[in-house]
Amino acid sequence: MARTIFISLPVSDVAASTRFYEAIGCTRDARFSGDQAAAMIWSDTITFMLATHAFYRTLTSKPIGDAMTTSATLFALSCDTRAAVDAFAANALAAGGREVHGAEDHGFMYSRGVEDPDGHGFGPVWMDEAAVTEPQLEPAL
Repeated sequence: MARTIFISLPVSDVAASTRFYEAIGCTRDARFSGDQAAAMIWSDTITFMLATHAFYRTLTSKPIGDAMTTSATLFALSCDTRAAVDAFAANALAAGGREVHGAEDHGFMYSRGVEDPDGHGFGPVWMDEAAVTEPQLEPAL
């Protein structure tokens, strides 16, 4: 089995969130979806599990954070082209998302910043990996 990642996100409205995730390119997996949760497939190896707060509370004893006011994670999702990055952002905004920042163009990398209706952050990104020959981040001390 390929290594996969299942990302559980608390959402206030499963139906609205499902529409948003479909708009950014996910497919709903009916086998793992219902009134309390929706499994949204991004790729063969990445699935977002959108869970009502009540259902999410069964997964953890910690308080649920408010992604509208705090940030704990940001998801960078790869796109094949710059145009695909722009289409992702446009679709996200049309489906109830919010723009965090406009296009960032570094030549070898192009990205945008958007949030889903609950404030979870996404950065659709295109990168020309062949153009990256030097480290792009300073190492932490």
